[in-house]
Amino acid sequence: MIAGTLAEPHEAVESVAVTEGQRPLELILARNLMAGLSTPAFLVDEDAVVVFFNEAAGALLGRRFEEVGRMPPEEWSTAFGPIDPVGEPIDLEQLPLTIALRRGRPAHHRFRIQSQETGEHEIEVSAIPIVTTEGTRGAVAFFWSTDSEEPD
Repeated sequence: MIAGTLAEPHEAVESVAVTEGQRPLELILARNLMAGLSTPAFLVDEDAVVVFFNEAAGALLGRRFEEVGRMPPEEWSTAFGPIDPVGEPIDLEQLPLTIALRRGRPAHHRFRIQSQETGEHEIEVSAIPIVTTEGTRGAVAFFWSTDSEEPD
């Protein structure tokens, strides 16, 4: 049985788990788009697991996706340390990626992150959900450093 296929009413509905090698088509297409962008971007699945971030994101974070691989939300939210202006960690539920994923709507925020190589960076993040007729498949966050901007 293929994931997402509806069974006939008289057939038993079989639960199909997506294995490591399988991804919803929407996530594959989003990853392909992100790979060619010079704007840093994160891609998370429906469980908020980072399934990809592009080279531009890796350069800003000081870690390449190929080095770290998939990261559960507790790991990526700690590793990259989204922090508020006074240095306190921002709750995972308040991050634009989580809002886009859980509420199914775009979200935007400005905060600081930690790079393993270059320290803290102020960034702006815009996240959008990936929603299909079958429901939310994941979310994409685009972000950029605002370190070089003049104060408002």
